Amino acid sequence: QVQLVESGGGLVQAGGSLRLSCAASRASFTLNAMGWYRQAPGKQREFVATISSGGRTTYAVSVKGRFTISRDNAKNTVYLQMNSLKPEDTAVYYCNKLPQLIGWGQGTQVTVSS
Repeated sequence: QVQLVESGGGLVQAGGSLRLSCAASRASFTLNAMGWYRQAPGKQREFVATISSGGRTTYAVSVKGRFTISRDNAKNTVYLQMNSLKPEDTAVYYCNKLPQLIGWGQGTQVTVSS
């Protein structure tokens, strides 16, 4: 069974940085397009960033210029570098495969204090 495990979240002050990781259980999994999503308490899950098999990236307007998505296929891992964090970035962050999503994992909690 293919699974994705998110890690790297934590508590950080506004203006700080974190790097999230998404590790896949199959070596070929990250050859597909991948995406990061987040869900704040009481809100719907929302798109954050995507990266294609060719390395092309897209970002939500709310994070563009602050977050960077990347992938290391040798490690079967996708990353999300988050800089200049704001309290509004507080959420549980999830990764998934595109265009066909698989089941959501536990995600990793990011909390940004003001």
